[in-house]
Amino acid sequence: MVQAKRDTSFSESAIEKVADSCRRLLSLAEDEADLEQLYSTAVVTRTGFFRRALQVLAARHPQVTIRFVYATRGQLDTINTKVEIKARDLRRQFDEVVSGATGIVDFLGAAELWQRATAHPSYTMQLTYQENATSGNSHVALVRLRDYLQFLADEHGDLRRHIFDWNVRDYQGDVEVNKEIRQSLEDLEGPEFWWLNNGITVICSRATVVGKTYALDDVQVVNGLQTSHTVFDVLRGAAEDHPALDRAVLVRILVTDDASTRDRVIRATNRQTSVPAASLRATDEIQRDIEAYFLPHGWFYDRRKNYYRNNGKSVERIVSIPLLAQAVMAMGLSRPDNSRARPSSLLKRDDDYRKIFSRDIALDVYLWMAQSQKAVDSFLLSEEAGTTPQERTNLRFHLSMIAAARLLKAQVHNPAQLQTIAASGTTITSTDLTECLEVLRESLSARVDETGDGPDKIVKGPKFVDLLLERALPKPNAGV
Repeated sequence: MVQAKRDTSFSESAIEKVADSCRRLLSLAEDEADLEQLYSTAVVTRTGFFRRALQVLAARHPQVTIRFVYATRGQLDTINTKVEIKARDLRRQFDEVVSGATGIVDFLGAAELWQRATAHPSYTMQLTYQENATSGNSHVALVRLRDYLQFLADEHGDLRRHIFDWNVRDYQGDVEVNKEIRQSLEDLEGPEFWWLNNGITVICSRATVVGKTYALDDVQVVNGLQTSHTVFDVLRGAAEDHPALDRAVLVRILVTDDASTRDRVIRATNRQTSVPAASLRATDEIQRDIEAYFLPHGWFYDRRKNYYRNNGKSVERIVSIPLLAQAVMAMGLSRPDNSRARPSSLLKRDDDYRKIFSRDIALDVYLWMAQSQKAVDSFLLSEEAGTTPQERTNLRFHLSMIAAARLLKAQVHNPAQLQTIAASGTTITSTDLTECLEVLRESLSARVDETGDGPDKIVKGPKFVDLLLERALPKPNAGV
């Protein structure tokens, strides 16, 4: 049985109600007609299965376990002692439903629910090979493309997208490297495919060999997504005698459950080609959590570059890792100069990265900053704003900074300061942005006149940020 509540704590009354109801619902002495006067038909029907099963199986001495799960958005370490005592009472009540029964009462808080929601079920896949070599927990195999296609396809013949979840990028489309892969597949007189290709890197939790087939548990293709997609697109509809199907690809199989080893492999195998710093952070747990939080709110965090574009999602609601980092630096740390001048270094330097992507920042704050930055960018493109391309490039993060500061009525030093605003659903309006843009333009013009420097240089420096905040924020009342 499950009792799920949206409360942020666990209460005695919830357990008391379950205990009171279960005294009747699980009792063999109760009449169903009487129960239907007290409870819904659905509840009586479901618990009726249990009562009838006990009656039918009684002579066979069944082992009976009654489990009750109480789930809320609370934290387990804050459960009141009285609640724990009530839970023990309920457990003993379940033990007494029939002789030898075992009662279990579980509490699930927000952290436990999140852990279960994001856990990946274990699965096993088979990969047939031609030749292989093994050293310890690592394997290298030559795999015919027809066998690799079977490995990639699910029972419906579609690409198994979940096996690429730990890859740092999604399919990049018709880029040069993918054109070359396609050409090598279509060139019937060309050399062996694996001579021209870096191959595939697979990480799994277990690998066993029977005959010439690997059984691989919990497979993730961490390098070779572009090759896999292109091979699948070119050959999935090919005739059985297509020459390319008998060509081979090199597959490296690494067996490990260690997260740090896995991440090192992902970073190392993806540094051989040009990969942005943001993509190398894509497999971090916090990046996954942000992506999962955005989804039910109708926003798409592009942790793996191009994933949501490839799935047909609206560009207006896709937020990249670099954009979110720039928004946090501007709105949450009041450093729009860094967002403008040094966007790539925000993700390269560990100190900056940990300030921007921190467990101390609530996920709804990240969503609010992403939505707000998108609203700012949309406003700057409007006729109402009347901005030039250069202005949009120079002003977008300074504008979002002062808009957030005005909502807070103070300079933002830490993204956590925006928690109340984010939780309340307060948005930055076009009226707010119009006023902020006017202040921003006036401040920039004054700074240009004062220094003689160009706008590009000014917005990339910290001095302008201090002057802008001084102008934009309301002056405190003078003391008497």
